[in-house]
Amino acid sequence: LAAKNVAFHIDLTHEQITVDHVAVLLNIIRRAAGKTFNFTYTFNNVPSSPYFPSAMYERNGFAIGLQPTDLAAGCESIDEWLDRMKTVWEEIDAIASEEGGYLGIDSSVAPLFDGDSSFLNFLTRTGHVFEHAVTTDIFVRITDFLKRENPRKVGLCGLMFPCLEDFDLAAEYEAGRFPIERNVYLSLHSGLGIDTYPIGVDENPDRVVEILRLLQALSNKYAKPLSARFVSDGRAKIGERTDFQNPYLKDVVVRPL
Repeated sequence: LAAKNVAFHIDLTHEQITVDHVAVLLNIIRRAAGKTFNFTYTFNNVPSSPYFPSAMYERNGFAIGLQPTDLAAGCESIDEWLDRMKTVWEEIDAIASEEGGYLGIDSSVAPLFDGDSSFLNFLTRTGHVFEHAVTTDIFVRITDFLKRENPRKVGLCGLMFPCLEDFDLAAEYEAGRFPIERNVYLSLHSGLGIDTYPIGVDENPDRVVEILRLLQALSNKYAKPLSARFVSDGRAKIGERTDFQNPYLKDVVVRPL
């Protein structure tokens, strides 16, 4: 809680999840709420991903991860963007292969901010409405490409839905179009879990237990890596606006889980 640059996670894959596990999160919220950004729960985690706080050591070396939504700038279709990503992966792999300890590329898509950096912004620009796209195969096709075309796959290689880091997604959340069940649903078939999802300081801990148990059950049933990163400013209750004072997180009115 006092360290300046520490990220960590707790593996709940085989735990009997109780409110004691949630107490860790509540303690962080109470004593150093900004650190919720650096903490997550994991299930069937994959080693050697460079994305914190899920990153997990397995062997010495380095892995490469990108925030490749910017590559979508000027693209008129999802396929055009995917082809650009593949070209970049191949170029990186050719360069990094000359270096000792190169483990590979985590081809996960990590959106950030707005404009060309927002995945939701790109979807909208290419004519897709988020609420409709959720029940199409768009996200499944993207994640299939991330795994199939990666020349040196390592880590998670999935599609991230960081609720408050993708500012357009944060707007969907605030409008009630990105509730926790939609996040879980997308994570199950295409994503990597619950990520930078706001939690009110007055949220019922038992509700968090229920969500973590569901993630555990789905992760184990489908042998799929999932995680849960809830964020709080330490003050905002359900119905109140956050004040994270964190440039990576969009302030929103907190909704109940």
